[in-house]
Amino acid sequence: MGVPAYLCVMFLRKKPNKSGKVSIQVVMKTKNRQQKVIKTIGSSFDAQEIERLVAEGHRFIDEHNGSMFPNFDETEGDIDRFLHSIRNTQIQVIGPELIFGTLYDRIGYGAIHNDMFRHMVICRLFNPGSKLKTADYLERYLHVSYDINKIYRFLDNLCYRKDKPALKCSVEKTKKELPEDFKTLVERISYAHTKSVVGGEIAVCFYDMTTLYFEAAEEDDLRKCGFSKDGKHSCPQIFLGLLVAMGGNPIGYEIYEGNIFEGKTILPIIKSLSGRFGFDRPIVVADAGLLSKENIKALTADGYEFILGARPKTEPNSIKEQILSQKMTYGDIKEIRRPNNTRLILSCSESRAGRDARNRAKGLARLQKKVTSGKLTKQHINNHGYNKYLRIDGDATVSIDMEKYNADAAWDGIKGYVTNTKLTAEEVIEQYGNLWFIERAFRFNKFDLAVRPIYHRLRNRIEAHICICFTAYTILLELERILKNAHSEITVYRAQEITKNMFAIIYTQPISKQTKVVRCGMTEEQEALYNLICTKPE
Repeated sequence: MGVPAYLCVMFLRKKPNKSGKVSIQVVMKTKNRQQKVIKTIGSSFDAQEIERLVAEGHRFIDEHNGSMFPNFDETEGDIDRFLHSIRNTQIQVIGPELIFGTLYDRIGYGAIHNDMFRHMVICRLFNPGSKLKTADYLERYLHVSYDINKIYRFLDNLCYRKDKPALKCSVEKTKKELPEDFKTLVERISYAHTKSVVGGEIAVCFYDMTTLYFEAAEEDDLRKCGFSKDGKHSCPQIFLGLLVAMGGNPIGYEIYEGNIFEGKTILPIIKSLSGRFGFDRPIVVADAGLLSKENIKALTADGYEFILGARPKTEPNSIKEQILSQKMTYGDIKEIRRPNNTRLILSCSESRAGRDARNRAKGLARLQKKVTSGKLTKQHINNHGYNKYLRIDGDATVSIDMEKYNADAAWDGIKGYVTNTKLTAEEVIEQYGNLWFIERAFRFNKFDLAVRPIYHRLRNRIEAHICICFTAYTILLELERILKNAHSEITVYRAQEITKNMFAIIYTQPISKQTKVVRCGMTEEQEALYNLICTKPE
């Protein structure tokens, strides 16, 4: 395209003076090929000062390339012609690559030399959606064109499967081909980054599972209907098991069939990841869903210390009697010895007591409505949830046992934790409270990264989708860490939004034929985010 030379050639000149000083000038060629001094940055004898002036001159050129033109009356016609010659294809969204791409490389994912994987991860961070939607967005705004069938073929081979040969990726540091799939490589890079963030070896890890549902009706060997934590009980689903360190920094993950018993997953994933990465046996923290005699026995046999959420009301009668005999009040912390060298730590809080009372009242109201309807039979009398309050009067009348309901009030506010560690009761409670890190990780993935619903059907593509989201989550968490450490008012959500409106103009110089990318001027908020991510080493 015909761009006037003066618009393309703005450069820095070092001009020696008779005094011996060197002047640093910003010079631009006009349409008559004459040189005009736009600005004299300064002059000095000192070499270090000259370098500083040169850097300042380059900043001046960058800033004025944003607006691009000096205010010369005689060039206004050329400016208008230049602006009218700009095509949509020359305007590109650069914010996501500028911000998230920088973090992608800083964490270490740049070692995965695959542009498609990079684009899929970065697009997931600011424009999550189906792969078809991703391909459309990449072409429309980044001018990166991928055939959707090529994307699907890439997903088919992203994660290693036993029935396929391992993928090979080159790592920049070693220049060697690694016989690893993307999942293993991503986990290895993420784990190394997590170690650097937490400042050493992993002393405590947190494990939990969640369900991810599919917009489909049919099941297969992976997608199974089961208890859905999203309330989508009629949809096929998979389980996602996630292991993180302090702060929610990721260690690794696994996916399981949608109807698996989650208690069977904790030890295999920990042993698998520790075997691959070589970390020692950290304290394992998990919620009450993973509390079972089998898990406790297996963790103990393998030398792991653990903190598991307990259900005090399901303990043996001898221990329940000990708990109630404590007559705990708000703020109390008690400790009871359990079998197998474990301790039951108990705490009592007013907020939990209020929540427990409200939940019991709601459960009672639902039962009373069912009893009034006359649709309850003796088959409904069991220990599941609030059905435990039901009883049979006479031969066929189902009613509510209010004595049992009122007796349950003695448990309001009591929370239990089972551990075999030597930590104090207060430390056990504190560490268990950090499980919110993993709960937040699931929120990030489900809402910010739209990991579900999943639209894929083939197992390889499902695994690839989770791998992409796991990588994006690590980047999102790093962004949050940087913003928090800088006490920035920019939130993660806001950062995702403002990157969409960072633009650049791409043009070719008419003389040198070099392609130039000029970053458009940013808002104050965008500039603050850019400076935090791209100009300050972390």
